[in-house]
Amino acid sequence: MQFFLDTANLDEIREALNWGVITGVTTNPTLYAKTGGNLAHFDDHMRTICELCEGMPVSVESTATTAQDMIADGRRLAHIAPNVVIKLPVSPEGLTATHALAAEGIPVNMTLIFTVPQALLALRAGARYISPFVGRFDDIAEDGVEQLTSICAAVQNYDFGHKVEIIGASIRTPQHITQAALMGCDIATVPFSTLKKAVQHPLTDRGLASFMEDWKKVEQA
Repeated sequence: MQFFLDTANLDEIREALNWGVITGVTTNPTLYAKTGGNLAHFDDHMRTICELCEGMPVSVESTATTAQDMIADGRRLAHIAPNVVIKLPVSPEGLTATHALAAEGIPVNMTLIFTVPQALLALRAGARYISPFVGRFDDIAEDGVEQLTSICAAVQNYDFGHKVEIIGASIRTPQHITQAALMGCDIATVPFSTLKKAVQHPLTDRGLASFMEDWKKVEQA
């Protein structure tokens, strides 16, 4: 399973790249707002992310609301860098825009997917990636992992005529990562905080402390 970093924070991206574990980045308006950026600097900020992640897909979300505006926005954003993937919401307008952009060879990541029908419609429209959400189901006391399992199983039944990958999104815990991997999810997109938690385990910390204490004895012998 691949890991994408779900952030617009340049420092987080640089550190994760140094670990050598991520193969892409996903962004959205909320994540960009957290950086303190404004509209005037948006394209430059996304361009910097694309340069840091050269050769890796970087999902950049359109905030347009009509199909024609989404198409125009997608074309504009695609010119920021060759590794831009246009992120669109699953909706009638989003499906129309996805169909048009895919026909032009512009890859689309269709987001805010919560059901099997939404996933199948997105892929039939031509989406290169689909992003089913997990954590937001948990927020309303429903099982997001069960929905992701169903989506993975359904998608694997069909040939959509183009390469498709499922991005497990709204991943909030290492357990979500484990479950996504076990069900064969192609990609997990995770916040940097969750990526750091995935590295940690108390037994790892305890074992390292023990090793270091034993090595001190060797040094003092």
